[in-house]
Amino acid sequence: MFRSNQFDNMVLSKVRVIDGGFATQLTVHVGKSIDGDPLWSARFNATNPDAVIKTHLDFLEAGAEVIITNTYQASVDGYNEHLNCTDEQSIKLIKDTVKLAHVARSMHLKSRNTVIPWIVGSIGPYGAHLHDGSEYNGSYADRVSKDTIKDWHRTRIDAVLSSGVDALAIETIPCLMEAESLVELLCDEYPLAKYWISFQCKDGTNTARGEKFSEAATRLWNMIKERNALNNLVAIGVNCLHPRFITPLFKSLNGNLTLDKRIPLVAYPNSGEVYNVENGWSGKEDCKPIESYVPEWIELGAKFVGGCCRTYARDISRIKTAVKTFCCEDE
Repeated sequence: MFRSNQFDNMVLSKVRVIDGGFATQLTVHVGKSIDGDPLWSARFNATNPDAVIKTHLDFLEAGAEVIITNTYQASVDGYNEHLNCTDEQSIKLIKDTVKLAHVARSMHLKSRNTVIPWIVGSIGPYGAHLHDGSEYNGSYADRVSKDTIKDWHRTRIDAVLSSGVDALAIETIPCLMEAESLVELLCDEYPLAKYWISFQCKDGTNTARGEKFSEAATRLWNMIKERNALNNLVAIGVNCLHPRFITPLFKSLNGNLTLDKRIPLVAYPNSGEVYNVENGWSGKEDCKPIESYVPEWIELGAKFVGGCCRTYARDISRIKTAVKTFCCEDE
């Protein structure tokens, strides 16, 4: 079941460090790149759960205060097609994946006296299971109804919540239509669930679909406010994008607002490297360290910062240091 008590006892004014690219760090334990796999890191929930636990532990040991379950690309459809699972087996596998995060957290807490980290359930976009790149442009918004989007997400949300998480990460959402569908679903059917919503954006202004990020985020905020459900919203923000885009995106939303009017933000970008099918990842030598951006994101209202693709546990350790340094200096 959803564990709201622990979450409610947390101090939300604190900036918290999220983990990094799960599939990226997972390669340390499985010894190969998994980019291009239609199940991506979700395959290892079935084939190598010990590696999933070790990956969570890597991030916890690096200082992450929030770990995200390895359910981004886990779906009934995907497991049916690529692992020959039944619907029931697929749902159980998703539930068991959340339990792997619990195992890792328990192991971590046995070794040290520390604040209990959050476990946040990853709910990736509808397009991720299509394996056609549409999660990076939102093109399915033209042909898929809101009801279809809700029906597809409902099964995963049920499975993740029933296994016990502190919140949901509604992440890498490419278009406003899907974000609105999820807000409606959460407000109507999951009134106790805490969550953040993060868009995938193609530049410093627009979502992957081409909508203005500031308008999309404000639309969601107002939708949730109209439903008297702002207490359930942890943050709105961005993930899985180049880090240089985040400051202009956040400025477009919060830059002209007083502190009391600002929307709480979440940011966990890619390393800055670029991926293509033919050559894989490139451009590492041109990347500016993510931690160097962190102070400006916090200045604009970020409450959660971390990494996405091509960020390792070592990157999260540096982000943690940057957060501690900046917040202490700011105090």
